[in-house]
Amino acid sequence: MSRRDVVVIGGSAGVHAALRKLLSRLPADLPAAVLVVTHLPPGARSTLAETLAKDSVLPVVTATDGERLRAGRVYVAVPDRHLVIGANDVLRLSTGPRENRARPAVDALFRAAARWCGPRVVGVVLSGSLDDGAAGLAAVAAHGGAALVQDPVEARFAGMPQAALVAVPSAVAAPAAELARLIALRAGQQVDDAEEPDEALIWETDMVADGRTDAGHPQRPAALGCPECGGGMYEVRTGAAVHYVCHVGHSWSPQAFIAASDDGIEEALWTAISAMEEKATVLRDQAARVGGIEYEAELERVRRSITVLRGQLVGESDHAAAS
Repeated sequence: MSRRDVVVIGGSAGVHAALRKLLSRLPADLPAAVLVVTHLPPGARSTLAETLAKDSVLPVVTATDGERLRAGRVYVAVPDRHLVIGANDVLRLSTGPRENRARPAVDALFRAAARWCGPRVVGVVLSGSLDDGAAGLAAVAAHGGAALVQDPVEARFAGMPQAALVAVPSAVAAPAAELARLIALRAGQQVDDAEEPDEALIWETDMVADGRTDAGHPQRPAALGCPECGGGMYEVRTGAAVHYVCHVGHSWSPQAFIAASDDGIEEALWTAISAMEEKATVLRDQAARVGGIEYEAELERVRRSITVLRGQLVGESDHAAAS
């Protein structure tokens, strides 16, 4: 038998207030290590550990590669590195492929915890946009871990909590302050020993940690191209959650994939407009130099196409800003 002694917490937009509230209420004798991932911009020094330490009775430290987990301590991710757990409860800081356009990524931590710690894990999803963390929390639950979610009504951004509750209907939702009590109740509980993780989870966690793996690819090809690298993708289902992963390990939740696709479509449309503007310039020059109704007619057609595309882009932008 093992005991629940690993708490993984993830969030994004609006998460800091929830984190401070939660950590300030955890007991000083918590018999579990706490790992925290939020989306951090690359290239900038993060002061998250120092900020959270002001409210936490537990010591809060920036995670260090190769460090062994210790109960009663909070480990915080650093910019541009995935924070994951490896064999024997050793922390890893990885430059593996981004997940949902983020490194560190919430799902990367949750999946690694599910693989290596199984029922010992308590997974917690806090405030954030889109659906990051949902598939990771589903992996935690599928491997015997406990699933907790910030009440979407309280969360500053309800996207991540709502998606997590859809992916893991059995998850317990509560305000951030109450989540601390629920974590303390679960920490130290006896649980069954971990079962062998499935091959898809091994493949993904190996790719994130090491960039290579001996495990077979996920077995459900998807007719999709990775928005990050253009590679072919696979569909991975974990309980009620679904996400997509490419050959090299870039991972996408459905909402993140849609958002990235929208960016690609907009970029392609602006590129098309730029090409048509160049064509219009040449047509105007030809019409002025040599005349000919064919140049004028083609120029008019190109101008109409530009107007239509600009109307689509500007109209969508105005609508998004208004909403």
